[in-house]
Amino acid sequence: MRSLNHFFLASVAMVILGSVCCSTLRAADRPNVLFIAVDDLRVELGCYGDSIVKSPNIDKLAKRGLLFEQAYCQQAVCNPSRASLLTGLGLDTLDIHDLPTHFRQRFPDIVTLPQHFKQNGYETRNIGKMFHNWVQEEYKGDARSWSKPAIMHYANHGHDKPMVDGDLPENLSPVPRTENRDVPDEAYFDGRIAQLAIETLNEIKDEQFFLAVGFWKPHSPFNPPKKYWDLYDRDEIELANHPDPPQNVPDIALHDGREIRRAFKDRPDGRPTAKEAQALRHGYYAATSFVDAQIGKVLDELERLGLNDNTVVVFWSDHGFHLGEKSLWAKTSNFELDARVPMIIAAPGQDEGLRTAAIVELLDLYPTLVDFCGLEQPPHRLEGTSLRPLWNDPNGQVKPASLTQHPRPAYPAAGEDPDVMGFSIRTPQYRYTEWRDYKSGDVVAAELYDHEQDRWETRNIIDTEQGQKLQPRLHKLLDQTRNREAGKS
Repeated sequence: MRSLNHFFLASVAMVILGSVCCSTLRAADRPNVLFIAVDDLRVELGCYGDSIVKSPNIDKLAKRGLLFEQAYCQQAVCNPSRASLLTGLGLDTLDIHDLPTHFRQRFPDIVTLPQHFKQNGYETRNIGKMFHNWVQEEYKGDARSWSKPAIMHYANHGHDKPMVDGDLPENLSPVPRTENRDVPDEAYFDGRIAQLAIETLNEIKDEQFFLAVGFWKPHSPFNPPKKYWDLYDRDEIELANHPDPPQNVPDIALHDGREIRRAFKDRPDGRPTAKEAQALRHGYYAATSFVDAQIGKVLDELERLGLNDNTVVVFWSDHGFHLGEKSLWAKTSNFELDARVPMIIAAPGQDEGLRTAAIVELLDLYPTLVDFCGLEQPPHRLEGTSLRPLWNDPNGQVKPASLTQHPRPAYPAAGEDPDVMGFSIRTPQYRYTEWRDYKSGDVVAAELYDHEQDRWETRNIIDTEQGQKLQPRLHKLLDQTRNREAGKS
């Protein structure tokens, strides 16, 4: 475990340089920030070219801003992903790979993204899930980050039961991990979060604010109100493309998909039947449309209040999701469907309707917002990269590769080191993954997928002539990408 003092000493020169180089705005000229998070949303939206999912409100936001076509998370599970994004530290630095460990157990005095805005005069509020659901009472909501205590920030996804007056309508979906009831949006967490966010916007509209709104969907269980199920025709929902594991894939790259599959353990092969898989996909799409509608309510209120022209709107998901592809359900892999995330930033005064294929990471959001809002650098070195140059040149690149990693076992016990860590880099063309013994660093398995020829990652080509030729260069790039953290060389 790294000490905070050592970390600060290692990065102090970079902090001073960043403070000198960053041109700050006058406090009165700094924009507000509306920071919208969703949970487990894969890149399957209308604005990303999907023809099935109905996401009109996110699509509308994309027309106002810059859509990132190749954005990636640091780890495809909630706690590490969110901890990295909100501290600006990579996972090798944070040393967090499990669900229970809080980042302040590693770095007690770290300044989070919203905390930095708070220290710079912003009114910072949190409605819904932003940080992870830590059990420890002293960490719930991370009070240091917010001007007022967070609201609806702590729960278990299984606690999102419908709350209605009178009798509860029947569940029209008998498939495990799904629920289809004819109830209003506010019966569930996300409907209430949208309403609270609207109320909070009206409360802080005359202040300089950083409002974080964290929605719980489309995370399972897939239980949106009936009207969102009704947006889709079940017969038109296809089963997963390429449902079998990739050719030549090492077993360690796969996992048991327990989040979904534990509910189907009595099936002959421990997996949903084809009809059940179709229902699960239907429920996921309906949940996506449900959360899209809640986002639309908040964005409409921002516009109604006349705040669009002075608010940076950021939309992101903490990681992706599998719905039967590669034999996988849920997350905890390094494959593209888990690592890639939707991300959109609409900034006032910038060109609208932009798209970029630049390789970017959730880790880049902290430095990007510091840059956009003209703040000085925080007291620790941010390990991401400001994405602001991409507004001037969407065809450019800001980094050669992104880094996603995931341990085995997929869910390590609290505070315990994993046995093996899978480190995966994504370049414009390739995904290259090394599974390394956590103690020795020895490579125990490797994967290489050529996305120009195989965007679904159906064949690991590491043992081919092409793979053997590319591996030394990609191995070096992987180490270089890891070593950017904390200024290592």
